[in-house]
Amino acid sequence: MRPFTYERAASPAQAAAAAAANPEARFIAGGTNLLDLMKLQIETPPHLIDVNGLALDSIEPTPEGGLRIGALVRNTDLAADERVRRDYGVLARALLAGASGQLRNKATTAGNLLQRTRCPYFYDTNMACNKRQPGSGCAAIDGYTRQLAVVGHSEACIATNPSDMAVAMRVLDAVVETVKADGTTRAIPIAEFHRLPGDTPHIETALEPGELITAVVLPPPAGGTQIYRKVRDRASYAFALVSVAAVVRRDGTAQVALGGVAHKPWRVEAAEAEVQRGAKAAMAALLADARPTRENAFKVTLAERALSAVLAEAKG
Repeated sequence: MRPFTYERAASPAQAAAAAAANPEARFIAGGTNLLDLMKLQIETPPHLIDVNGLALDSIEPTPEGGLRIGALVRNTDLAADERVRRDYGVLARALLAGASGQLRNKATTAGNLLQRTRCPYFYDTNMACNKRQPGSGCAAIDGYTRQLAVVGHSEACIATNPSDMAVAMRVLDAVVETVKADGTTRAIPIAEFHRLPGDTPHIETALEPGELITAVVLPPPAGGTQIYRKVRDRASYAFALVSVAAVVRRDGTAQVALGGVAHKPWRVEAAEAEVQRGAKAAMAALLADARPTRENAFKVTLAERALSAVLAEAKG
């Protein structure tokens, strides 16, 4: 690990200003992803800004009837919250499907949204990776692609987003609240928060330099039967090959988002009208632009079967 300096931020605005003044600095809270990347020298920030003392660790009701989840709420606490379990079951289930209990005890809401891909070529510093080193190429495209993206990828990157929580947030239409270096705030719909790779896969979110996540806001409860189904190579502590987050209503309409298939949580609202015709029709619309490789083409069928299982479970 390379040497770095460290400071504790006294306020969200101060943290954002400190990060803007040093573009290579990184915020640190739980550190469950960042510290691993630093040990491997995939990320080598010269300065860390500790945000753990910023009192952003509460879950509060909003005037509209939703919930505001502080950026520092730990995954364990969020999954265990009575309101989340009752009204946002898909989120609680997604959180419990991710990582191990020890990691969930440290991982934060904001950190979960910002975790970086687990593409093996991103983690191998001997291999070309446009996400790790822009312009170096993408070794994954002609390499081992079984776990990688089937839709939304580009000639520059075929990596997937690893977050379970983000898929649930996407199906719930969450909004990410932030503060900028000048103290101004903004609200970013989760649909616009994560970016597709295009020619700049190293730019993964809509955040500006120095911008700090302060909270994630959930709208009023969507109701219906909420299910998160994760298909993976082993039963625990593994990233999704395919996951399905769904809110299924009594009339058969549904909101559906997929994980494990793209550079961001994958949802196509226009495709949700097809759910009432069945999983095959819905998945044909959701993955209409899919370009799988020979090694990961099975994900298209796997996603259809996972959605079929979700719809069957919702019907009881």
